[in-house]
Amino acid sequence: MKKIIFICCLVVMIGCKSKKPKANVPEEIKTTKVETSEINTVQKFKAYDLGKRVLMTCNTSKFKPFNSSEATQTVIQNTTQDKLTKTCLKFRLKYGDFKDLQFVEVQQNKADKTNIYRFKALYEKKIANKELRVTMTEDNLVSSIKSLDWIDKF
Repeated sequence: MKKIIFICCLVVMIGCKSKKPKANVPEEIKTTKVETSEINTVQKFKAYDLGKRVLMTCNTSKFKPFNSSEATQTVIQNTTQDKLTKTCLKFRLKYGDFKDLQFVEVQQNKADKTNIYRFKALYEKKIANKELRVTMTEDNLVSSIKSLDWIDKF
């Protein structure tokens, strides 16, 4: 009888185990894919040039800082030679020299009316599967640059 009561108590304790609260996960950014015919080519080439300029720093160790006609103030402050050098050192050891960017797609964020340009970063070593996302505002300013591991879906 004591064994049955003990087993029932264990079952009740396991069943009543408190659940961990969910972490505050930000809501996913709602984006829509921009059709090829609707892409702003001037903005696309500016995103390409600025993204390539950042990644070419890994090869040359020289970075021409962004100015207020190219990027938002936050990006200008956060994109420094020191930060790029640290990141580039890791990338160069793992992937080799940076070669080029290959345009993949544009996603439009309806909430803040920005365009997110996705480029596949091509490196010397074939194992490199990196993505560069360049976010451009309506005023053709870079509002963020992000390097991620490559995934086929946005």
